[in-house]
Formats: sequence, structure tokens, C-alpha cells
Amino acid sequence: MDVRRFLDRVRAGSGYRGQVVHHRRLPARPARHQDPARPLEPRLLAYLERQGIARLYTHQAQAVDAARAGKNVLAVTATASGKTLTYNLPVIETLLRHPRARALYLFPTKALAQDQLGKLREFHLHPHLRPGTYDGDTPAHLRSQYKRELNLILPNPDMLHVGILPYHGGWATFLRNLKYVVVDEIHTYRGVFGSHVANVLRRLRRVCQLYGADPQFLACSATVANPAELMHALLGPGRELCVVDDDGSPQGARHFVFWNPPLLKDGSRASTNADATRLLVELLLEGERTILFAKARKTAELVLRYARFALQEEAPSLAGRVTSYRAGYHADQRRQIEQALFRGDLLGVTATNALELGVDVGGLSACILTGYPGSISSTWQQAGRCGRSHEDSLVVLVAHDSPLDQYLMRHPDYFFGRAPEHAIVDPENPHILGQHLLCAARERPLEPERDGPLFGASSPALMARLGAEGRLRERNHALHCSSDDFPAGQVNIRSAGSDQYRIIRRDTGEALGTVEDARAFETLHAGAIYLHLGEAFRVEMLDIPGRRALVVPSSGDFYTQARTDVAVCFGKPEAQRPLGSTTVFRGPVEVVTQVVSYRRKQLFSEAVLADVEMELPEQRIATHGLWFTLPPALRDRVIAEEYHLTGSIHAIEHASIGILPLFVLCDRMDIGGVSHACHPDTGLPTICLHDAIPGGVGIAEKAYTLLEAVLQAARRSIEECPCAEGCPSCVQSPKCGNNNQPLDKAGAVMVLHHLGLTPDEHP
Repeated sequence: MDVRRFLDRVRAGSGYRGQVVHHRRLPARPARHQDPARPLEPRLLAYLERQGIARLYTHQAQAVDAARAGKNVLAVTATASGKTLTYNLPVIETLLRHPRARALYLFPTKALAQDQLGKLREFHLHPHLRPGTYDGDTPAHLRSQYKRELNLILPNPDMLHVGILPYHGGWATFLRNLKYVVVDEIHTYRGVFGSHVANVLRRLRRVCQLYGADPQFLACSATVANPAELMHALLGPGRELCVVDDDGSPQGARHFVFWNPPLLKDGSRASTNADATRLLVELLLEGERTILFAKARKTAELVLRYARFALQEEAPSLAGRVTSYRAGYHADQRRQIEQALFRGDLLGVTATNALELGVDVGGLSACILTGYPGSISSTWQQAGRCGRSHEDSLVVLVAHDSPLDQYLMRHPDYFFGRAPEHAIVDPENPHILGQHLLCAARERPLEPERDGPLFGASSPALMARLGAEGRLRERNHALHCSSDDFPAGQVNIRSAGSDQYRIIRRDTGEALGTVEDARAFETLHAGAIYLHLGEAFRVEMLDIPGRRALVVPSSGDFYTQARTDVAVCFGKPEAQRPLGSTTVFRGPVEVVTQVVSYRRKQLFSEAVLADVEMELPEQRIATHGLWFTLPPALRDRVIAEEYHLTGSIHAIEHASIGILPLFVLCDRMDIGGVSHACHPDTGLPTICLHDAIPGGVGIAEKAYTLLEAVLQAARRSIEECPCAEGCPSCVQSPKCGNNNQPLDKAGAVMVLHHLGLTPDEHP
């Protein structure tokens, strides 16, 4: 792609008003090749030749050599660097040489497993290579056949947890001969989800030991700060790791542009969606294959609608060559879109982060980000979806009119100078580990001396506690499950409900797609406009008991946006203690959300047409949290000294959530919070931090014991940050539901100084 020519043409256009606020060229990188120490098996060489691969890159050859030497290998290289070959080559070589050998490939999503299945079939090595996906979509009549016939299975962690390990007896032959376990995209296994997966992998190792197997682990990671540390935490003790990070893949120069929509007369900025659409259309008119990432499903659908409308006017033949991609489509729809992208039938796609992971969609020239994705890691992961090995590519970050995005527009060096975030897991979180110990006991009786080292230093005490509670019972010097329950079925490793609402066309009965329980009310309320592959449908009825929405085609010139009220109610405190000049409480909290109205907004201009009141049932999530208030004297002082009271405690809430993962091993997204200038349960300014997972997983419980240190660290992070009014490093949050407003950085420091906390403590 001739990026400079394209940008010059954009700057010369009638709609350009100085939107390019930063342009940085990241230099090209040449390919570096290396041969494995021993030549590859001839049938693998034939496959590489068919793919146009004459020699391996350095990291591919090094990973093959390490795997052949029996090492557990972690490949850490750029997006689209050919990481798949780092595990496919040694695994398939082993399967060809040892007909009884088996392999298990673990992927975080079904889409990735399906994509990899297609790649495996391209080797054309049947019957020596017999791969198949094994997940919730696998028909029941095929499951027993797969156990007998496949020598390479591709499940997701959920299926391994609930559909394979509890039934390991039926997999005995497979597990006895298991030589390799591949864990791809390990950077996705973070926080609570990663902590669950770490225990699932420990259970897999333990069941393999029962059958005399000790498989090698081969893994791949994208952009996180600590891939080796993360992999060690996922695998558990007793596993040496060989890290391969000598990336030999070529990369064309990448141009990164920060694009800030122009200011309007009222001081706000022009629509991010409109500017992003115009850029997408211009790139498609140039014939450049482009992906546009949106943070919300509705945004992906809206931009598609806008782009198709513009293309119908300017190049009708292109209007059908752009589509959307997001969660909620049927699996076959997603497969068709992926294949059309790969073949080049589609020129553009508007997507959510569902396409951020490594599904192969072929070479793309440009990537547009509608708003900052929320983390350095995700930004680079999305940007990495474009760029061919020898050509320039373009990434454009189109800013929202939000404090966080605007800070990045003013300070691009902040973004380019930051390392990707750390991925944190805590396999010994007692809430999570306890659940998996029960699962493990059902799979094979627990023996503390044997299993303690695998599950961690805290596990013997936790086994004893489960025994004292009557959930485990001792028999023949081992711990067995006390009941006939199915513990794995009671543990949702993704911490989110799996219930879905179906969207059905009233006129044809066609099932369009699904929406998760948690977002159904704001997406499928009566009168809502549901967008699907760029087509608009109006919701006529939301059938809550039947978990379905009936829709009809809509030709209106508007879309809808729900408004949701969120409240956090405090239960009876389970504990309380002094916190400087105030008191901190810990106990059950209930997060209550209710969709109370929706707004009709005109397409293209996004002008507000009407606000419609409505009443839907409240949705309640029970979890655990901590909360504390500002003493009346401190509240009055904040107001008297003209700090913004709400902004001050809002900033403390954000800073505390941002710093908490240093003290409690969790991901920022596992923590929720609320701050209220006069909370109805306390009558005072109140800050609450709570587990963002239904039922809680002990994050707030641990934070309660460390809160002085957490708040002191939060104060230091705010004070030491050189920004003037707050930035992503101190008080701005990528997940703030109030658009990071209001925030008072100076007021937050003042409050934290006068809370009367104990001397500084460091994590």
C-alpha cells in the first residue's frame, strides 16, 4: 500500500480539517531464516512447498529444535509471524512417526479451533493425521467415534473442563498416548478466566499421570509484558520452559496515524463513527483490504450500514464486498465471513474484538480502530491484523470525544512508549482452587502429599477445609467427593452466564442470531433497532420467559441506544475495621441494573430524535465488595476548598482499581467499582470496590485486608504522574461507564492525604 499517497489524498479532500494529529512510521523488518538441526520429514517439506515456504524463519526452526529435544516451548513473536508452524511441525512429525501418539490443541474460542482445523486439513495427511474439533457444537453421535478415531483433538478450555476430564475413562487410550498439549493465544488466559484455565491444565496433567503419560506443552503468546511468567503460572510447578522470541518473520513498514475528529461549534467533536466510515470508504475505493475494529457490536453494525450507503452512491459494485463480524452470529455465518475474507471476496470488514485473535483472514492493508481499545496489548493485537510481509500498511486510531482518547491524541509518546500490560493469574485463589479441587477429587481421589505440589502450597490446607466442611471425605488415605454431584457442571470457568436470547424474524421464523442474557434487555427491548449484518430489524416483542425476541425488518432512518441505571446496594457487613479516620466494611453487595429508557438517534448525523421511557425488570448480580465513606468533616473540607467532591472520589475509585492487581493477583477487568457523593445506604460520600464476577472470587476480601497499602499506592501513582488533570496512568479508566467524567486529580490526592492512613506500605 502506498500509505503516503493515500494520506496526501485524504489531506487534500474537502472534508479534511487537520484530523491527523500524529503520524509515525514503524520501520520494516527483513526476514531471517534458519534450518532445523535435522531436516523435516519429507511429507512436511512437501506441505511447506505447496504453501510457498522455501525455508523456515528463525523462531520456527528454533521452536522445532526445542520441541524435538523434549522441551516445553513458548513462542513469543509478532502477530502473523507464522507461530502456528512452531507447534504444527513437531506435533505432526511425531504423529507421522508414531501412529499411536495423540495431541490436544487448546484454543480459547471455537472460531480459532475451526480455523486451525482447516490448516491441519491442508497438510493432506489422512489417515496419518486425523484432527477434529471437540466442543459444545460437536454432535453427540460423533463424540464416541472421535474418542476412538481422532489422533488430534481441538477443544476449548470449557469442553476440556466439563466434557473430557470428568469422563477421562472414556478417553483412556487417547490420554495414555498423549504426547503434546498445545496452548495457543495464552495472553487471553488472564484474570479469573486464566486462573480457572490454570487449574484445568493442572487437572489435565494429573489425569495424564494416572495413565502414565507426561505430555510436552507447546504454547504461543502475543503482546503481553510477561509471557514466560504467565505460562509458568498456567502450567504449574515442575515444568521447565524454553522461550523462543527470536522473531525472524518479515514485516513491511507500518504507518500509525492518530486521527482526532474536528471540533464543532459547541465545543464537542465530530462523530467518531462518521470519520471512521469515511476513512473505511476511501480505503475500499482504493482497493485496499481493510478491517475496522469497533468496541461495541452496534458500532460495528452502524459503520457497516454507513459504509454501504456511501458505497452505493460512489461505487455500487463495492457495497456488497464489505460486511460485519461479531459475536452473536451463528457459527456458520462466521465461518462464511472468515472464508470470504481469506479468499479476497470481501474487501472490508467491520468487527468487534471477536476478530482480534488469530483467525486467518488473509493479508490486509489497513486497520482502523474506532476509539482506543482499552489496553496497549489489544491495540497492538488489533493493529497486527494488517500488514503484508513486504508492503507498507496503515493503522488509524480514530479518537472518541472522551478524556482517555483525547489524552492519547495530545500525548502520542505516552502510547508508543508504554510496554504492553502484564497478564496476571492466581491459580491459588481459594474460591477458584477450591472448586477445582472438588472437580479433581471426582476425577481421581486427592492425596495431599502427591497432589499438593501440583495445586500449590495452599492446597493441602484447602483440602483439609473442604474435608471439615463435609465436601470431601477420607477413604483409604485419599480424599473423595462427598456427594454424587457433578462438580464440573457447577463451575463456569468464564464467570459469565451462558444463557442466550434468540432473535427470530416474525415474518419468516428465521433465527437471526443470539444475544447473551446480560445484554438482552438493552439490546432487545420492545422498540429497539437490532442490526444484523448491516440490515435493520425492529423488536416487536421481548419474550422474557421464552428467552426470545421477535423482530421485523425496519426501513426507518434511526437506530436506538438504551439508557441503563446502575446501583450498588450493600448487604449486612461481614466484617469492619478502622481505616484511618473512617471505617471500611466488607460484605455482600448487589449490583442492580435496569434499562429505563432508550434514545432514537438519526442515522449518519446521529442527532437525537426522541427519548422513550420504558420499564424493564431489574437485573441483579450478587457478589462481594468493600466500601468506605468520607467522614463528614473531610467531605465539608473538600467542598470548602472547592475541589469537585464527586470527581475526587471517582478518581480514587479508578486509581484504586488500577493499582489493585499489584496487591491481589487479578485482572483489572475482574474488578468493579462505584463512587457516590451521597450513597443512599450510607448518606455519605462512598467508594465501593467489588468483584465483577457473580458470587465473587475473593478479590474484595483480600483487598479489604490490604486497603491502606492499596490507597497509599494509589495516592503515589496519582501524585507522581506528570499529567496535569488525569490520564490513563493515574485516574482514567478504559471501562468507565461515565466516560471518565467527572474526575478531579488534585481533589483525589487531597482526600487520600487527609484520610489519616497508616505509613506507606509497598506491595
